[in-house]
Formats: sequence, C-alpha cells, structure tokens
Amino acid sequence: MIRRNKRILSLTLSMAVFTTMFMSTSFITKAETVSLGANSEITSNASTQSAAVATNIALNKSATSSSVTGGNTASLAVDENAGTRWESTQGSDPQWICIDLGGNYNISGVKLNWETAAAKDYKIQVSTDNKNWIDAYTKTGGTGGVENITFNSTATGRYIRMLGTSRTTQYGYSLWEFEVYGTPDGNTANNVDLGPNVKIFDPSMPSSDIQNTVDSVFSKMETNQFGNERYAFLFKPGSYNVNVNVGFFTSVLGLGKTPDAVNITGAVRCEADWMGGNATCNFWRSVENVAVTPTYSSNNLAPAGTLTWAVSQAAPMRRVHIKGGLSLWDPLGTNYDGAWSSGGFIADSKIDNSITSGSQQQFFTRNSQMGSWNGANWNMVFVGNNGAPTDDNAYPSTPDTVVSQTPAIREKPFLYIDDSGNYQVFVPDLRKNSQGITWANGLGQGTSLPIDQFYIAKPDTSTAESINAALSQGKNIIFTPGVYHLSDSINVTKSNTVILGLGLATLIPDNGTAAMNISDVDGVKVSGVLFDAGAKNSPVLLKVGQDGSSADHSANPTSLSDLFFRIGGAAVGNADTSLKINSNNVIGDDFWVWRADHGTGVGWTVNNAKNGVIVNGNNVTLYGLFVEHFKEYQTIWNGNGGKVYFYQSELPYDVPNQASWMSNNGTQNGYASYKVADSVTSHQLFGSGIYSYFRDAVVSENNGIEVPNASGVKVHHACSVFLSGNGEITHVVNNMGNTAKSGNMKQSVTDYPNS
Repeated sequence: MIRRNKRILSLTLSMAVFTTMFMSTSFITKAETVSLGANSEITSNASTQSAAVATNIALNKSATSSSVTGGNTASLAVDENAGTRWESTQGSDPQWICIDLGGNYNISGVKLNWETAAAKDYKIQVSTDNKNWIDAYTKTGGTGGVENITFNSTATGRYIRMLGTSRTTQYGYSLWEFEVYGTPDGNTANNVDLGPNVKIFDPSMPSSDIQNTVDSVFSKMETNQFGNERYAFLFKPGSYNVNVNVGFFTSVLGLGKTPDAVNITGAVRCEADWMGGNATCNFWRSVENVAVTPTYSSNNLAPAGTLTWAVSQAAPMRRVHIKGGLSLWDPLGTNYDGAWSSGGFIADSKIDNSITSGSQQQFFTRNSQMGSWNGANWNMVFVGNNGAPTDDNAYPSTPDTVVSQTPAIREKPFLYIDDSGNYQVFVPDLRKNSQGITWANGLGQGTSLPIDQFYIAKPDTSTAESINAALSQGKNIIFTPGVYHLSDSINVTKSNTVILGLGLATLIPDNGTAAMNISDVDGVKVSGVLFDAGAKNSPVLLKVGQDGSSADHSANPTSLSDLFFRIGGAAVGNADTSLKINSNNVIGDDFWVWRADHGTGVGWTVNNAKNGVIVNGNNVTLYGLFVEHFKEYQTIWNGNGGKVYFYQSELPYDVPNQASWMSNNGTQNGYASYKVADSVTSHQLFGSGIYSYFRDAVVSENNGIEVPNASGVKVHHACSVFLSGNGEITHVVNNMGNTAKSGNMKQSVTDYPNS
C-alpha cells in the first residue's frame, strides 16, 4: 500500500503504481516490480516534481564500504557532488556501503542515485550499533537510475547501509549519491550532530576507508596555513591501523575515557616536508586522548618506534600515550641545516621511551611522564613531570628550568563516549601541587556533563544571538569546526560554563566588539578556540572579568586552555589587545598570542595591535605563554601574585625606525616584551626567552624584561636571543645581562635579583 496525504490507495503489483516520494508533492505513475519486506514501501525511480526541501542527514557524514575500486571511496557518495561516486570491487557479491549518521535518527527514506553499475537486488538496512541490522527496505529486479524510497514505517538507528546481493552489470556496485532522510531521535543522548567537518571513526570501519579520509583531509590542509577549513577526527574506543598526518587546523581526538581506550598502530604525526624540514610554521593543530604505537618512520632520526611531532606554537599534545619514542623535529636526509622548530606544548601525557627535542628552540612540558628527555637549545621548561630533567642549577650551560610540582591546574575538558554509548564532556577537577598524569587509574577526578547540556554551535547556522540565547538558558557550548563571523560579542555570564572548541574553531568579531566577554564568576572553562581579529578594530578579543573585578575565585578559578589569538595573516585584522584578564585566580594553559609577521594583511600600519596580553587580576597563573610581534609591550602585568611558567616572545619584525618604537614617554629604546607594572609587589617568572629579528631597520630594545625592584618579584632563568637582522636587545632584564646582537647571539640571566 501507498500513503499520500493520509489517503491510502489499494493497488496490485501488476498495474501501474501510484506513489509519492518523501520529497515530492505530486503522484508519479510508474510500472515496477518489487518484493516487499516487512518495513518496505513500493516506490518509483523518478520524480516529476520537487517537494518542500528536506534535509539530507547523510551529507558529509562518515561513510565506509565493503570494498573500493579506483579511489572511488564511500565518502564520495555522501558529498552531494554528482560528479563523484562510490564504486565497489567488480564482479563480486555481496557488497555494501554504510553511513554513520553520528547519532540515532528516525529514518523515513533514502534516495539512491545509481551509476550504470547498479544493484539488481539489494536491501536497505538500519542499525543502532553497526552490528545488528534490521531490513528497512528490500528490492528485487532493480534497473538503477534514481530511486526515491519511502519506508512503510520509520526505522530508528545510527547506521544505515545498502547491501547489494545481485548486480545489473558484470561490474560492481556504484552510487553517485546515497541520501538519507529522517529526524533526530530525541529519546537518546547519543544523538549528536557535530557537523560535516567532524569525521567520526569506528574500529569496525575498514582501515582503508579511514586512511582515505585522513589522507584526503591532509592533502587539503598540509599547506593551508590561512584557509577557512577546519577539521576534527574523532576516534571511538577500539584499535586502529592508520597513519594520520596532521595538517593545519586539524585535531585528532580520542573518544575513550583514557588515551589507552583508543589504540592507533601507525602514526599520528606532524612533519615539515612542505617547508623542507623547517617546522617553524607548523601551527594550529592538535592531538589529544589517544594511544599511539609508532610504526612509521618519518626520517632517519625517527625510525619505526619513534613518533615525529615537529611543531611550533599552537600545536598542543595533551593526554596522549606514545608507546615508543617521540621526536620533536623533522630533519630531512642527512642535511640538518634549516630543520628548525620552535614549539611547543605537551601536557598530561606519557611517552614510554625517550623524547628528543632536536632543533626545538624552546619547549614547555607539564604533568607528563617520559622515559627520558634528550636535547636543549635556549629555553626548556619542565613543570610537574616524571622522568624529565631534574637539574635546575646548571643554567645557562644547560638551559633547563625545572619545577617539581605544578602549583594549581585544571586540565582541559574533553569529549568522550560513556559505557552506554552516550557522548559526555569530562571536566577535570582543580589539582594543586601535582605531579604526573591524571589518567593513570582511569578517567581521573572530575565531572561528566551529558551532551544534551551543550548547545552545538555550527558556523553556517549559529550566530552571536543564538549562542548568547543558549548561554542565557544555562547551556554550555561546543563550537564545531569552522569560522564563526560574529555580529556581536559572545557573553558568558554564568558560573561553571564550559566552552569547548573542536578543530580549532575560530571566532571573528566583525563589528569592532570583543569576540567573547566572560563575567567575573566562578569556574568558567574555555578551551580549543582561535580568536581572530576582524578588519574593524576591537578594543580586546577575549576579556575575562569586567574592569575592576575583585571577587576571590581561588576555590573555583576560571581556566583557559589552548587558546590562540591572531591579528592578521588570513586577512586584515586589528585589535588593541588580544587577551585581557581582569578576574582574580585565573589559570591559563597554553596561549599563543600572535600579531602576524607573514600572510595577508600584514604591515606596521596594517595589522595594528598594541599589546598581546594584559593581566589586571591578582593571583593569575599562566603555563606556556607565547606572545609575539605586537607593536608595544607584548605582555603587561598589573596584578599581584602572578606566576608564569614558560614565556616565549619574538619582538616585532617590522619596526620601521627607532623613533617609532620608544617607550617611557619616548625616553627609552624599544618596548620590553614582558612588562610588570611598578606598583606590583609580588610576581614570579620561570623560564623565558625573548628573541629579536629587526628586519626593516636598525633598532634596539633596552630590556627584554622590565620588572619592579621589589623583594617579592623574581625572574628565574631568562635569556635574550638575536635571531638575525639588525639591531640588538641591550639587556636581558632591568639593565642586567649582556647584549644579544650579531656575533653574540644569546645572553642569559640566571636570577633577578641576583641573590
């Protein structure tokens, strides 16, 4: 029988069949022979009139197949491109193509657009677990073409497949498009749509399909330094054999309770082939919550058993278990000249064997466990680790700064799948005086938040208005991968709100506002977001606490993890300050704050930005602070009780002349990179490196660091480095330390005051 607008028509199979498709508003007349299953509907293979627009819920979802021919992978049947197709092995039955919808749906029908190699006999099957299947539709005697199929009754499931048992040709099975129609099943918390740029992998998928997907993304992202594409690879718990090369704006995330719940044999690697081994521009990517057994050899110094992660800023490795060694650079062949790297950040990770830093100029490692650490150049900082260097007293001959315990930290929240198959976001507890990883005995201490407590933001549909409406209702936010143009600020006003970005989701304020304001409340967590300045000048991109904030948040501080800021590079951008922290007790963990020195919209009068970071709050603690190329002070610290563990800063390349770059009312050469206000009485800085490359003029900076001469203010292990170009950094800190200039590349101060 056929339903149409609540009327039931009784027909026989030998006569013309009247049918309606789920996308049609008119009757179709078509003679057809079908075999009906229990949940099947007679349909035609053509439609003469379009209907009200329905949503194809399979578009850009993860797709796998029993086989592939000629690079025509399953994903090409869900890309809404009529010029690409899936093709199975030829001459073999049965074959299937399966789509993971990302959550349970009440599926009403499908549309199959066959290539010449079509199915004669096939089933459409639906499953909630990718193991147990029900027949939603059965067909015999098909001839291909375009088939619009409406099920007799909806079938509920997350997975849907076409199972072909007989072909119309001697070839295989081939679909231009496999469209699926239905509505979310609101009765399951497992139903979550994270958008087309989140690729979710299941261990039941063929390794070749996963490999084809990650390779396809990498081919787009290897050199895509300033593009708008963003991706996240999510691996469900299980074991995989795959070699993931991680390009720009790509995140690799495990969905297990611990890293060891997702075991990848092969690699999750980052190399610098695109720049001939130079990794100093390997920015904006990440790996998190996976275990990797390295079997891929990246270069002659990273044989099988050693993973290569040759990165610079904004490329964190978190909550990762490397079952082997780790190399942090990428020398090509035997010529190591130019194989530079300028990272980096590792936290809450375990590396079974040795970490080799190679050419890394500086690196920050926190709360991790390693077999050993080999290598050091300018500024290596270790806080709360096991197996890392332990000698803090050999500086500067060995440029290591070692702090045995991490005074206060809350690890970054992360997405995982619980024992019932539901998505949760785990929010780790605040830890004090900690050492080592959090996950040695399982998930760790913290709170799991169901996914239905989150508003899932998408760049093509979410606006500042819709996001703020969700926040006002008490929702947390997940930003799915993409670039979000904001007409107004996002305002976080409720305590304990969680903001989690996937795939380096990017926020751009278009109208000269802040991208985000956080009220002076307890326990906000923001992580995994890139704040990118718009063309219209913003006073600040991220503001934490209102001006004059004074509340004590020591019991439940706001924590900020993996936050990155960019002024120019992708386009013209302007912002007076990137990050302003007014609240007390804030904890920051891995910031790269960058006024672009290359790319589009770059120049002394083009991408205008005075300061990178301003801290007004008291008792603020930052780990892994990278601030570069701003036109005045890179970092200004006005609050008392501040602590910074690792600071890296390049001064602006494009200073046009000395007169344009004078501080203290024009009486002092240059602006110090790190400026602590004269009114501050307590402050500590551990492990800093400030570098100069004055490209366009002969200019000098009097001090890399300026701090008040107060008993409670300490600078421990600081260096200045002349990279190239012109001019000099005259002193390291407060007129102490020799000049870093051509011929005297690096100068160091062990402690200030020198006592």
